Amino acid sequence: MPDSQPQPPHSSSGQTDTAALLLCGARLTDGRTVDVRLGGGRIEAVGTAGSLATGASGVLAAKVDLDGYLLLPAPAEPHAHGDTALTADGDGPLTYDAQEVQRRATEAALLQLGHGATALRSHVRVGDVQGLDALTAVLQARRSLRGLAELTAVAMPRVLTGVAGVDGLAMLRDAVKMGASVLGGCPDVDPDPTGYVEAILELASEHGCPVDLHTDGDDPARLARLAAMAGGLRHGVTLGPCGALGRLPVATASRAADRLAAAGVTVVCLPQGGCGAVERRGIAPVRLLRAAGVRVAAGSGALRDMSNPVGRGDPLEAAYLLASRYGMRPDDAYDAVSCAARAALGLPEVRVEAGFPAELLAVRGHRLAGALSLAYSRIVVHRGRVVARTSAVREYCNSAAAAGLDLPRQGRGEPS
Repeated sequence: MPDSQPQPPHSSSGQTDTAALLLCGARLTDGRTVDVRLGGGRIEAVGTAGSLATGASGVLAAKVDLDGYLLLPAPAEPHAHGDTALTADGDGPLTYDAQEVQRRATEAALLQLGHGATALRSHVRVGDVQGLDALTAVLQARRSLRGLAELTAVAMPRVLTGVAGVDGLAMLRDAVKMGASVLGGCPDVDPDPTGYVEAILELASEHGCPVDLHTDGDDPARLARLAAMAGGLRHGVTLGPCGALGRLPVATASRAADRLAAAGVTVVCLPQGGCGAVERRGIAPVRLLRAAGVRVAAGSGALRDMSNPVGRGDPLEAAYLLASRYGMRPDDAYDAVSCAARAALGLPEVRVEAGFPAELLAVRGHRLAGALSLAYSRIVVHRGRVVARTSAVREYCNSAAAAGLDLPRQGRGEPS
């Protein structure tokens, strides 16, 4: 089940946006240069450069020049923490004041939208000191972002078993009624991890919700039990970041991967660093998991909070790290932050082909490897409308050597 039901495209004013938009001269990963016409929140047509001019109704479409840009399916962010984002520089204890949580959740989502993520899943703590206030604030941020990005919330109770778990279960039920569309948490910190997972899965089955759990993955037997229980949940189970799985003996990790694959569990790794729910560092063994048939997506985790004070929340950096540090091919690395990430969120597939959702990212560059290396200038399209634009201009002082060699430069007169 998708995190949220598909909605018609909206303009910034909240009205349905049906105007056609023509993306001109974009380069695709297969090397073609094309025009792409968008309308009604979907890709209407893809044709050779210069071949498309009007929308389906015959009206001239507004144009965006993408000469020099690579056009890709937009990334999605499957593992954010909007309630604690942007707090690393704060003085004193972390505040859960509702207005402050809404401000930083909104700002964090906009930062990630600027990087290209048009859909985000934010894990939010419920219970303890914050009660349901942080969730209320994140849900308000979701409403304020409508038409710009899709933000959904995962309710994360701390304890669900024993006497203390009674309050946690009640809080979780209230969270679902309020609008949390995914159930999550960290079973590793519950006195009874298996009981925690059973409680989450039972409630998720009752309400028709997906499940997204934090675990380090350091206990193969616990992972096996979790996989066995998760296999029957119709709406799917996601685990992350599973960093300790990469520290287990290969044979042990392979058996765990086989069980996760058989259960249809998705693993979301965090190549940019961990998050507050799982303190240990390290990344899941992405190549081993993929070889076993596990769907592997990549998320950002902490965005400049105490878990990762320098977190960028950039899906292209996650893909870059998967390719540069963990041996994935650039196209597989980008798939982990785009197609696989969208699938983890229950969202429809995106391809740069007619009929698919107009969720797109244009990055300055000609090939995917180069775009992952130097992805500065970006244009983000959500529901067929440009919703974010980042322009980077690099200039050097005059040089006779540069002029003589005709070196490429990005000047102010070029589109960025």
